[in-house]
Amino acid sequence: MSHALLASLLFVLVLALVIWQPRGLSIGWPAAVGGLLAVLLGIVSLRDVGTVVGIVWDATLAFVAIILISLVLDSIGFFEWAALHMARFARGRGIRLFVYTLILGAVVAAFFANDGAALILTPIVYEQVKALKLKPAAILAFVMAGGFIADSTSLPLIVSNLVNIVSADFFHIGFVSYAAVMLPVDVVALAASLLALYLFFRRDLPRTLAAGALKAPREAIRDPRLFRASWFVLGVLLLGYLLSEALHIPVSLVAGAAAILLLLLARRSPSVDVRRLIVEAPWKIVVFSIGMYVVVFGLRDAGLISLLATALRWAAGHGLTAAVLFTGYLAAFLSSIMNNMPTVMINALAVHASHSQAALTHAMALANVVGSDLGPKLTPIGSLATLLWLHVLERRGMKIGWGYYMRVGITLTIPVLAVTLLSLVAVTLIHA
Repeated sequence: MSHALLASLLFVLVLALVIWQPRGLSIGWPAAVGGLLAVLLGIVSLRDVGTVVGIVWDATLAFVAIILISLVLDSIGFFEWAALHMARFARGRGIRLFVYTLILGAVVAAFFANDGAALILTPIVYEQVKALKLKPAAILAFVMAGGFIADSTSLPLIVSNLVNIVSADFFHIGFVSYAAVMLPVDVVALAASLLALYLFFRRDLPRTLAAGALKAPREAIRDPRLFRASWFVLGVLLLGYLLSEALHIPVSLVAGAAAILLLLLARRSPSVDVRRLIVEAPWKIVVFSIGMYVVVFGLRDAGLISLLATALRWAAGHGLTAAVLFTGYLAAFLSSIMNNMPTVMINALAVHASHSQAALTHAMALANVVGSDLGPKLTPIGSLATLLWLHVLERRGMKIGWGYYMRVGITLTIPVLAVTLLSLVAVTLIHA
């Protein structure tokens, strides 16, 4: 059996196990075993493994650090406090609460990654709208919209999504350089998402709310001392991000330092079990990233990368707009059928192999990020965050069928993705 066929079969098997997640099997194990088999079967070399580690270590450690920060903040009521403030600002207006909640989701996704917005904020919003005694259709609208906004607005910063970090590291894009382009693009994505979500769910949204059913925001704060200190840590974190490009410091070291500082401050907090948070941190993502990307690396000789590179080269030959739209929708389609984590790396390899002009390569690299961030909303298997999000909701007795999810996802994602990619074209031309 040829190496190309072996690589393809191994990739399909590993991806199926990751998506299926047999009971009791962590997502890291299929990827780790797949990566080991890729080496033992001669699909990749040990040198390739070293290359993969060099690409993904920063992204995965930064992700773990950001999630640790999010878990500490969640333990002291930080996100619940913010959500209750959104409810207060809504002043009893249902549509206003819907919009403010989604804006909060976009802010959380920007600074604490899409996983933080989807997995930490969603349960808070769910309990909040239940306390408001909204109808089931309205609760579903808030939950679905929150899940969508977590991914569609995870564009502005390198740390807003794991695939952002992977792509930025691969193409050597600094924090400030990335944000200069993607921050305005994310604003457009947020506006397009708000409009699309409102139009889709407008009939289910309540006009008025019993806002008195919710507690005051200050009552959500479980440790006032640590709550105040957390603002200082977040300020230092943001400053570190802004300086990281000029000082050539990996974002994982900045995020890691902030996470350690916050954990040290939280040691004496009665609301935070530091040891449990460290143990329960998503370390499996480190194993998953390395193992999965080793398997993906093996596809280079299977012809997939070459085929995609040829298609991207053809699109680039038709100008910036064609290149961005083609790359973005290609990434979205691939993400929807084989998960956005392998997609962003496969497309990054293909963009690099297309040997396009530097400006077009940069634009296609960012279009790949946009497609890999938004594309997972087309299907429930598009991202690990969505699979975990569905699991969290199911544990709360709210089961969302795949058919309904895909109907909502396809209806909303295709137009929002188009507007977002066109905004990327516009911003790229402004920066040219």
